[in-house]
Amino acid sequence: MTKRQRSDTVSHPVKRPRTATSSQTPSPTFNPNKIATAEAGEAANENPPLPILLKAVEDGVHEPVKGECVVYWMRMADLRVSDNRALSLASAQARKDDIPLIVIFIFSPQDYLAHDRSARRIDFTLRNLRVLHRSLGELDIPLHTVTVNVRRKLPLQVIDLLTSLGCTNIFANIEYEVDELRRDIKVCALAKEKGIKFSVSHDKCIIEPGVLFTNNNTAFAVYGAYHRKWKPLLNGNLQKYLGNNGKPHRNNNSVRQSARFGPLFACTIPTFIEGFELQGADKELMEVVWPAGEPAAAEILRRFIKTRGTPEQLGAYNPIAPHVMDSLHMSRMKTYSYFRDRVGSNSTSRLSPYLSAGVISIRECIRATMRATNAKAVDATRETGLGRWNQELAWRDFYTNVIASWPRVSMGRPWLEKYSEVVWEDAEVVGEDGQMRDSKELQAWKDGMTGYPIVDAGMRCLKQMGWLHNRVRMITAMFLTKHLMIDWRFGERHYMKMLIDGDLASNNGGWQWCASTGVDPCPYFRIFNPWTQSVKADDAGDFIRHFVPELRSLTGKEIHHPSIESADALGYPRPIVDHAEARKRALRRLKNIGEA
Repeated sequence: MTKRQRSDTVSHPVKRPRTATSSQTPSPTFNPNKIATAEAGEAANENPPLPILLKAVEDGVHEPVKGECVVYWMRMADLRVSDNRALSLASAQARKDDIPLIVIFIFSPQDYLAHDRSARRIDFTLRNLRVLHRSLGELDIPLHTVTVNVRRKLPLQVIDLLTSLGCTNIFANIEYEVDELRRDIKVCALAKEKGIKFSVSHDKCIIEPGVLFTNNNTAFAVYGAYHRKWKPLLNGNLQKYLGNNGKPHRNNNSVRQSARFGPLFACTIPTFIEGFELQGADKELMEVVWPAGEPAAAEILRRFIKTRGTPEQLGAYNPIAPHVMDSLHMSRMKTYSYFRDRVGSNSTSRLSPYLSAGVISIRECIRATMRATNAKAVDATRETGLGRWNQELAWRDFYTNVIASWPRVSMGRPWLEKYSEVVWEDAEVVGEDGQMRDSKELQAWKDGMTGYPIVDAGMRCLKQMGWLHNRVRMITAMFLTKHLMIDWRFGERHYMKMLIDGDLASNNGGWQWCASTGVDPCPYFRIFNPWTQSVKADDAGDFIRHFVPELRSLTGKEIHHPSIESADALGYPRPIVDHAEARKRALRRLKNIGEA
């Protein structure tokens, strides 16, 4: 075995962002550091950028001179026209001033590299922008896109663009990752110098970060306690937190004849971003399985509320295909509490890509369920399917609150800093050509060839669909971190490069939970047994048979734990690690941090 690495020294992955589905190639002059030092992480925690941004906005321009237009800066997490807070406020300002509303979107390939954005997520963004280009055009609102190739220059280029448009009012929804918050702080400072008012809105969450605190006036690090305050605050302020912001007002169509703004309507959305091209069959499959646009998202939500899941829909399928029978009594929403952890059928909403990209607002998700059940309050109990689903939405709020309150988790640091000293197995080795490459264990995990069927089915599902059921995300993540003892950051990074719904807060929160390094983590001594987890999640073995076809002939318990003889006969790999020995190793290293 080659020399083991401590987690603080993990740096090689930043040099190799290529994935099976992406042609991502890092710029020879742009190699971002994705793991900050403990000191840098602590400094960010002591001075979190969210309150700094909000203070900068408060101290910025309040009453700018009337400009020639109002600009709404659309970001990757708010790709919709309806119920979009910043867009609604921008539209109201434009109407008040009787000037046009302009929408801009900035492509920043270096940011995509720095944040391990998948080619699938970028393609999904482009497809949704094309839909938005049409829907905004129907309101005589231009969608203008700009590519900024050097991300440190982005703030200045935004201000230059605003100046060229004669804009003195710009609106945007807040992105809570540390880099994006620091970017907006710079934009705010530059805007103030130019007499431009920069307004930001909370839009991603139901209850935004910085609202709920413990009795000690600290941010919540335990979900249960957070949720106990989240639910009553929401139900006591339904209009504030669930109010519908509607659609923007139509521009006067004379804007199309404007010498300054008319040419903006000719802007076209690129078919790809260089370095993030999605190829052939993968691109075609993503378009079928994850159709773009607000109408598609609304229909997927409607079907979750009103239709049942079937085993035929457990894999890649068109979620808005016709010939689906409504069954409110046995719908996925109604049965979610019982079936949410069962992966043998389409038992979940599959709305995560649409929520991550903001194609549908999280507020509309709750409003729609309330309309369907004639509810006057938000059900967030454990006893009902709807209540459990709403709890999952609350988890999204919780994890977003975590990255805003403890920004170091956006910087590659464990929330529990003591676990930075855990001794991990080598995830990378030097190949015969002298280049660093994945260890055979990491590669087997990525390829779905570990010899543990539920793990392999999950990894193959991720590779095919760009999405994975949450229960299997947990199983595969814990297998990597505790069976293979590979640093969670390698898994977090791989998921982001594969997922169409990649969201830093949720992905990081999930990985740190499984690795026992994060907020409200599973105890270090909790180590999933893949075989028993397989029986619980996929009792009939349908999920495994679908994604691991070489095991289709197996029945009963053997589908979950094939014998060596069966595995050899069917061409399936033997287990790459012994469960009992792996468990002992994980317990030893996580209990005695720093020991091998």
